[in-house]
Amino acid sequence: MPQAQTPQDQKDKSRLKITEIFHSLQGEARNIGLPTVFIRLTGCPLRCGYCDTAYAFSGGEWMEIESILDEIKQYNCSHITVTGGEPLAQKNCLNLLNQLCDSGYDVSLETSGALLVDKVDGRVVKIIDVKTPASGEVSKNKFENFVLLNENDQLKFVICDEADYLWSKQLIAEKQLEHRCEILFSPSHEQLDAVTLADWILKDQLNVRFQIQLHKYLWGDKPGV
Repeated sequence: MPQAQTPQDQKDKSRLKITEIFHSLQGEARNIGLPTVFIRLTGCPLRCGYCDTAYAFSGGEWMEIESILDEIKQYNCSHITVTGGEPLAQKNCLNLLNQLCDSGYDVSLETSGALLVDKVDGRVVKIIDVKTPASGEVSKNKFENFVLLNENDQLKFVICDEADYLWSKQLIAEKQLEHRCEILFSPSHEQLDAVTLADWILKDQLNVRFQIQLHKYLWGDKPGV
């Protein structure tokens, strides 16, 4: 017979390790510029060369999902982004996403694409950061995630150099991603000139959305923005 669940078992299913919860303007993707509450989960199995949230690799504080929901209410904000680190590295992230959607929020998930998104609530907008060669983690891409996306989801490519750009352009063509969902190209902050990337996109007539990280232009490269 299966063992009865203990109170500790129940507790472990309802909590997550949180690096920070903050209210800001969405700096990327389709909702850029919209007031958004960010829930940043702790931990990540990747070490991308352009990572700007290494402070979320460790530390953090355990929070019950009920407490998370209570905290975000203070901001009176309908848009919620669950991010990391890699949020899906914590199994209870799926439960958090479900409960956020049940609470009526417009929910997006920022994920590396190194873990499958097949169990993510269908109401959540999935934003997958496809790892380019210069990230140092290109081997971690799970391309099988592509067939799990719908037209409301987004694929983000952080472009560090021309080799990244050419690789990304080829992958889009090979996997026919243009017909899968919206595609975002971002210049790696302070690594690739934004105008250069914009010129490449226009020259090749790519059907992608160019974006820069709005929050970094407003407040700089720091936590909590």
